[in-house]
Amino acid sequence: MTHTRSLTEAADLSQAPIDVTGVLNHLVYEADAAAATSIGFPGAVDLDQSEVMASLGTRLWNNIGDPGDEGGTAHTRVLERAVIAWVADTLVMPPGDRWGYVTTGGTEGNLSALNAAQRRLPKARVYYSAAAHYSIPKTVAIIGARGVVVDAGRDGEMDYAHLAAQLRRRRRCPAIVVATAGTTMTEAVDDTARIRALLDDHAGGGYLHVDAALSGIPLALDGRLRLDDAAGIDSITISGHKFLGTPTPCGVVLIRDSIRTHGGRIAYTNTDDTTITGSRCGLAAALMWHAIAKQGREGHLWRATQARRLAAYATDQLIAAGWPAWRHPHAFTVVLPTPPEPVRKKWLLATDGETSHIICMPGITRGQIDAFVSDVAAAAGPRSIPRPRSSSESRTGISPH
Repeated sequence: MTHTRSLTEAADLSQAPIDVTGVLNHLVYEADAAAATSIGFPGAVDLDQSEVMASLGTRLWNNIGDPGDEGGTAHTRVLERAVIAWVADTLVMPPGDRWGYVTTGGTEGNLSALNAAQRRLPKARVYYSAAAHYSIPKTVAIIGARGVVVDAGRDGEMDYAHLAAQLRRRRRCPAIVVATAGTTMTEAVDDTARIRALLDDHAGGGYLHVDAALSGIPLALDGRLRLDDAAGIDSITISGHKFLGTPTPCGVVLIRDSIRTHGGRIAYTNTDDTTITGSRCGLAAALMWHAIAKQGREGHLWRATQARRLAAYATDQLIAAGWPAWRHPHAFTVVLPTPPEPVRKKWLLATDGETSHIICMPGITRGQIDAFVSDVAAAAGPRSIPRPRSSSESRTGISPH
């Protein structure tokens, strides 16, 4: 009997007695066993959050309503507000025109921002690249909008000529454009200045949202991503469990206060209904606050720098081993042809057909990279990295109007 099967049987709540301790220990054992070869997905593993879990992990912390509310018995809104302010300050977002909250992750952040955009521009079309996160077309469907897929280049960056052509085809319709700062497979960053210029020339007007789940904080620390007035960005979402390494999925969404629709007052909770979920995880806000408070701006900038150096090292080592690889200069992500099955079985990689990547998040070591490169070098000869699918190949259910 396999470990997976025995764990499934042990966790079956219809069976009695249940070895609760054994089930929990087995989950930890499996996670620990996979940790050494888990280099394909973006979760930092270098920050210790045991202090928060020991202090707050035994009770419910419910940040119900708006971060600015004070009602409720056990909440961490004061920490949530501090997180929002730090992220907004790091992104140079105008103090008088900002609002946000701690979310369950990037997907909820995208939903919150695009819902606000669609309520402001109900007849708008939503434009996003073929390399955008899968939550974007899902969100477009949820809010009942019409989506338009824009081609992406070989490196994952949006094709601006194609975006311009698509905008011209729908010149009378308002436009909501989703830019990506750190695409899923290549960590490409769309040029928001070029997109904003196209929107400014668009007769129907436009809204610019940035999905920056992985790269938002590192790029902001570098000064490469800004939400000041000159940037023309209306909203942004980042993840907390990626670069900040929180042990639970979470994130932050920021929206310009001047363009969002304010929610109504809920009498029995004495809070404003401004968020997607209503009740929100106060522990997540505390974990993000702790990660920021312990490291500070300089500490997080150092972490980003070290991760990029490791990614450059991994790229060089793969190439030296005869396996083609590349990365964007700002990226933690290293793109390579998908290795043979024995390598994929051992290493948890992110794979899309013939293309795979590893992500050198803070906490990944040179030893892990060396072991991975050694396994790749011992495998069969590599293949070239294919061009990403174009919008015509990946477009599903997209209205041409």
